[in-house]
Amino acid sequence: MRAVVFAYHDVGVRCLQVLLARGVDVALVVTHEDNPAETIWFASVAGVCAEHGIACITPADPRTPALLTQVQAARPDMLFSFYYRHMLPVALLESAPLGAFNMHGSLLPKYRGRVPVNWAVLHGETETGATLHEMVAKPDAGAIIAQTAVPILPDDTAAEVFAKVVVAAEQTLWRVLPQMLAGVIPRLPNDLSQGSYFGGRNADDGRIDWSQPAQTVYNLVRAVAPPYPGAWTLLGTQRCVIARARLQNPGWLAEQQSNLACGLAVVDNRMLGICGDGRALHIHELRIDDVPITPAALASLLSHPQAAS
Repeated sequence: MRAVVFAYHDVGVRCLQVLLARGVDVALVVTHEDNPAETIWFASVAGVCAEHGIACITPADPRTPALLTQVQAARPDMLFSFYYRHMLPVALLESAPLGAFNMHGSLLPKYRGRVPVNWAVLHGETETGATLHEMVAKPDAGAIIAQTAVPILPDDTAAEVFAKVVVAAEQTLWRVLPQMLAGVIPRLPNDLSQGSYFGGRNADDGRIDWSQPAQTVYNLVRAVAPPYPGAWTLLGTQRCVIARARLQNPGWLAEQQSNLACGLAVVDNRMLGICGDGRALHIHELRIDDVPITPAALASLLSHPQAAS
């Protein structure tokens, strides 16, 4: 069985390795050039290809006739996409007679679209997972082949959940691939009316609205915690990024007899984020210009706001 694989990131690495372990002849891998402006905290698909002597290319646009010619020349039986960042045109999907399949980081039909793990954490979900599905013209809309669920614990960051999703993706592909290679491909309904679609996110989307309930703010902190850009707030003109925090128990602020306005504060040498419902986040790491600051330094800045400008 021959395959052409579009892949990137940790899911791309692990799923490519599953194909090789199951004896699939990977004729060509299409991946991305790493962006020098992006923090690369994940494994390299190109590196796996180099180790195994697999042809690997990095076109900027998967819609070019030249790429279609290369894929067709590889004569794939199947085409796979594992966290490749571009939609593939229908002509490419049709180049594999047994089908084209994508691994998505949610339990479809929920959280179709971009950065599904971050969105799931942001919305306070207690479960997500990985879904292998058939690729069609619309994103994440094809039949479900197999999926595996993972829990989202109350203090999990998106990076911690993503690590679970990588394992779920590997397990999903490992479990169903023998059937697929035998020509028995399960196709389950992907009822889009029961799901949701979300777009991409950028660093500016991490700005904190302290008037919101503490759980909502905490979900944002967890959803974009490093290695993602982080949830942030302004102190003067400086952007303060919350790298690590925990949600305080209800009533904790009242026990401190503190009547504090929403936003950053320091109480008993603790950095806090005071939220609109009277609860607080205990901030364990706060960064300015990517440098952690101490509670004493934050207290000084709060006392002299002009120093933060």
